[in-house]
Amino acid sequence: MKYTINLFPPKEQNVVDKVIYFSFHYLRYILVFTQLVVIGVFLYRFQVDQEIVDLKDILNQKQEIVEVSQPLIKQVEGVDLKIKQASTVLKRQTTFQAMTSYFLNRFPEKLTLTKLKIDDKNIMFEGKTTDADSVRVFYYRLLKEKQFDVIELESLNKVESGYVFNFVLKNFHIK
Repeated sequence: MKYTINLFPPKEQNVVDKVIYFSFHYLRYILVFTQLVVIGVFLYRFQVDQEIVDLKDILNQKQEIVEVSQPLIKQVEGVDLKIKQASTVLKRQTTFQAMTSYFLNRFPEKLTLTKLKIDDKNIMFEGKTTDADSVRVFYYRLLKEKQFDVIELESLNKVESGYVFNFVLKNFHIK
């Protein structure tokens, strides 16, 4: 067996030797790590680009759906408008029919109509009678039933053949 013993102090390394030692031992690991980071960033960028392309395709599909359905939406809006108008007309007709029916069913036999004007929720009429109590009973009956907001007996005049009266009934309510 042979042993070598070195009694000389170790030789001091200069800066160049230290750099060479560092580059051979540690710099290669730093370079490998940097390359891994670059590859990871490249793959992430590829994934993000693919997501952007997919989202653009989805957006284009949605835009095509909207463009194709635009005429259908316009037709639906037209039908909806017609339905609303028909609903309004039906509501007005129902109110008019209920108001007319109510008025004619409550109108006393002893009264005679000479003029009748009916609009949306109002009735204005003139009539004549030989019995003033019939007008009073009719007036109080209308007040009691509260189908109209305003019930006005505008005039009750005595004439040769009996009495002439004017009524105004406003804002009919269906109950």
